[in-house]
Formats: sequence, C-alpha cells, structure tokens
Amino acid sequence: MVNTDSWAARYTRWMHRVHAWWAGRARPATAFVWQPEPRSIGTFAKGRQLTAGNILFAGTLIEAPDDLLWDLPAPDPAFEAECHGFVWLDDLAAVGDATARARAQAWAWGWIDAYGRGRGPGWSPELTGRRLIRLIHHAIFLLRGTDTAQSERFFRSLGRQTIFLGRRWQMTSPGLPRFEALTGLLYAGIALEGMEARIEPALRGLAAECRDQIDAHGGIPTRNPEELLEVFALLTWAIAALTDSHREVPKAILHAVETIAPTLRILRHADGSLARFHGGGRGVEGRLDQALAASGVRDRNPEGLSMGFARLSAGRTSVIVDAASPPKGAASYNAHASTLAFELTSGRRSVIVNCGSGDVFGPEWRRAGRATPSHSTLAIQGYSSARLGRPGRINGARQEMLVDAPAHVPIEMSQAPDGIRFEGGHDGYVSTHGLTHARRLELTFDGRGLVGEDMLMCLDEAAERKFDKALDAAMLQGIAWQVRFHLHPEVVAEADMGGMAVSLMLKSGEVWVFRHDGSTQMVLEPSVYLERGRLKPRSSQQIVLNGRSFKPMSRLRWSLSKAQETAVAIRDLQRDELKI
Repeated sequence: MVNTDSWAARYTRWMHRVHAWWAGRARPATAFVWQPEPRSIGTFAKGRQLTAGNILFAGTLIEAPDDLLWDLPAPDPAFEAECHGFVWLDDLAAVGDATARARAQAWAWGWIDAYGRGRGPGWSPELTGRRLIRLIHHAIFLLRGTDTAQSERFFRSLGRQTIFLGRRWQMTSPGLPRFEALTGLLYAGIALEGMEARIEPALRGLAAECRDQIDAHGGIPTRNPEELLEVFALLTWAIAALTDSHREVPKAILHAVETIAPTLRILRHADGSLARFHGGGRGVEGRLDQALAASGVRDRNPEGLSMGFARLSAGRTSVIVDAASPPKGAASYNAHASTLAFELTSGRRSVIVNCGSGDVFGPEWRRAGRATPSHSTLAIQGYSSARLGRPGRINGARQEMLVDAPAHVPIEMSQAPDGIRFEGGHDGYVSTHGLTHARRLELTFDGRGLVGEDMLMCLDEAAERKFDKALDAAMLQGIAWQVRFHLHPEVVAEADMGGMAVSLMLKSGEVWVFRHDGSTQMVLEPSVYLERGRLKPRSSQQIVLNGRSFKPMSRLRWSLSKAQETAVAIRDLQRDELKI
C-alpha cells in the first residue's frame, strides 16, 4: 500500500512542481482550434448554493459569500482536491447567469494567479486532467466579457497545464486517476493551438489503460459502480472529441465502451441511479443516462453477473445483489465487506439500501460504512464477512485493504415458478465460525413481491469442528447473528401485527409490507444513510432480524411485498429538492 509520507511520495510531489514550473518555459497555447460541446453535467441547485457563498466540498460547509475560494483554509486533502479539480465549474455553468459567471471567472483567474506557476496541491496529473476538461468544456462561459489580457492568461495557463500533463501522466495510479489525466491531455491536444503532438501519446495511453483495467465483461478491479460510470463518461467524451475533430478512434477504446455499457445497465436501478457498493454513490444526476445515450451502444443486458453483481428486475422493481468476492489487493482500499448484500428500488423510490460510503464524514464513518452490518445482508455479531487489514496512507488519508475476504462465492440465476430466482453463498465466516452464508432471493414476475431465505450452515466435518469450537467460546449461548435491511431515509416504517410485520410507506404513495417466518426476533432500529453532498449522515431506520445458531444449520425466511391496495402504476410527481 502506498504511504504518502514516504520519501518516494514526497519526491513525486516535488517533481510534479518542478515539471509544472518547467512547463511555463515552453511555448504556450494561444487559441482554440476546436471548441467542444460542454459534456460534464452540473447541478443547478449546487450552483445556486455556490453563488450564495455556501461552499460544500467533501462533507465540509464553509459560508463565504464574499471571499475568493483560494483564500479559504482547506480543512483536509479531500476539500483541496474538490477545489483544484474544478468540478464546481460544472455547477456554476448549470446556473449560467451573470452572477454565476462572475463567481466562476473570479475563481478560475484566482487559481491562475495563486497557483498557475506550479504551486499548490492542484498540480497532480489526475487533478490537472479533471481541471483541463472543465476549463475547455466551459471556456465560452468563462471567456465571455473578458479582455485581451485575461484571455491571454487563460490560454497561457491551459498550455502550461497541458505540457505538464504530457510529461507527468505516467505517474498517476492505474484506473480512474489515469483515465482522467489522459482524457484531459487528449482534450487539450485536440482543442489547443500548438498542442497537437500530445494527441497520439494520449491515445496510446488511453488504449493501453482500456486493455489493462477493463475486463472482458466491462468491469474494473475496484468493482465500484460509480467509478465505472466516471471511466465510461470519460471514454465517451474522448470518443466524441475524436469524432468531432474527424480523427480515428482506437479500437480498444471503442471496445471498452461497448463492454461497459451493458454492465452499467445491470447496475442501474429503476430510478436511474447506480447501486451503491464498494465506495460508490448514486452517481451525478443525469450523467448515467447521458453517457449511455452518447455511447450509442444498444446491446441488451448480458446473462449472469456483471462486474460481480446480479440483477433481478420486474415491473417497476429492481434488485441488485453483490454476488462476488470483494476486490483484492490495492483495489480493495475502498472496498466494502458486502458480499450477498442487496438493494431494492421501486419506481423512483429507493426502499432497501446499503448505508454507503462514509469517506466524506471522517475515518470512523468511513470504516463503519465498509463493515458488513452497514449492508443489507446477514452478519455474525462482531464480525464482517471480510476484515480490514493494516492501515496505510493513500491520498493523504489512512486506508485499509480488505483481507480474509470470501474466496468462494458460488451463485446461480434461474426461473422460479412465479418469477426470477437468485441463489448464492460465501465462505467469509468459515475461518472464524465454520459457517457458510447462503441466500436465496425470488422476485415475482410483476415486481410486487420479493421472497428471501438466509441460511448458515457447516458444509463439512472440518467446518463443524470449527463451529463447535466457536460455540464453546460463546459459553453455549449460541452464535448470534443479524439479518439487516437498511431503509432509505424517506421510507416511513411502522411495526405492525404485534411485531410480525413492518409497513413501509414511500413518498410515491406505495406501501410495502415486510414479514418473516417468526423464527427470530424482529426490531426496528436507527440507521444512517451516508451520501456525498451532505453535511452529516442522514438518519434512517433498519429492520433487524436477530437469531442464534446452536446447530450447524440455521434457516430464516422473510418476504417484502406491496400491499394489496397499492396500485400497479402510480404517478410519482413529487420532486426531491437538494438539501445539505
């Protein structure tokens, strides 16, 4: 694991600054030879917050209506990265009025004045690539009303960043950071006068990264759905830039887009958002639909798993299950112990969710969000299905890789008498308790009901001996376990039928009812919903089924179904406003 305090990391940062300074001695760009259509989507509500001076980056809110962004103290590296990556420019451009433009211009030229000569944390290849894409996308928005001197400083800065990127992109980590750096280099090479020599190296690098990082089924090593979307969006932007400038697109890039698109459709819930697994969120609003439309790929969803996820979909309901081992090695530093967890969405409304990534709320929330109890699956009390290893430092923060993770995760998808069936299991608790967790899910053809079964079992004599040892350690009180169903914050849950059922009321007017077989105790407990763009975790609820295993085989059945009075189709017209 990389340690950012090591001599090698300090040397890399120092060399970034040297090359940034050196790039200023080369001949800069002076004009655009091609102006792309803005393709990075911002959020109008976030843009309004920024124009009002409410700066919410990486979970920290700073109210500074009259201050320049670069005069504010950055509380942590994540806040700095959001500042220097210029994604906020998408949001200000989404507003697009004179006030938003004035703020965007002040921040953009303020960065050039404060950091344009190679100073500050923004001179890393991935942040430079991210920043270049936004500056080129929104150049017309930024340059309107500026004088000749401002325009010259703008182009001089673009040229310097492009030259730096051409020399340092190889120093980025494989995966999304390198895709960002190379796409920014390609954009600048196509768009800026005198930078054409950077196009071929960028294309070769992008093609190589597609071959190395994207597997035959359209997945990436981290198994992070939102990260896959970001890679996919970058590739579609690169293809559009090449097509618009009448250049040939490498086959490796086209093939990557063709394989990723069906996978993203598998990971797309009924409401258009992404499943939240392995550190990923729902995705920037509109980006998934835009990227899929821009790709032109119309292939149907593949059979079986996509990037280790299974999908059950019928009617207005989608269920997405983590059906593979967690990422391994360096790719697991952001991974979660979520094997066999699922999320369920009905129409535009999330019902069953995972807590999500707590990285913007500090290390304790981040660690809690990665644990199995933060996911909608079974967990043995006090244990996760994968454990966190020795901490190191990545991007300035303490991180832990997953270790002792499930190695064997058999699954089967089939037709049930009245729907679609998923069956899977994992050995994440064999080493600690001798127990294998198996889960069966059946979604009815009309999407109005999901039936589930969770089992803990010993599969051989060695596992039984391990179980007996764990049972002795528990003083014959049984191995305690819980099956959790985390609810979206907007779901209103009420216990019913003397504790045998829970009614779930959605904002759309739908009512779902959760029931179980009575073999365990069911309780409603507090939970949290962790999402970026918020000041703090949102409070929510979870249904918890508490059980104990005294024998090498335990079984629990449960169901989630729409109430009979709930209509087949509901016009869900209520809008969700952005809140912080």
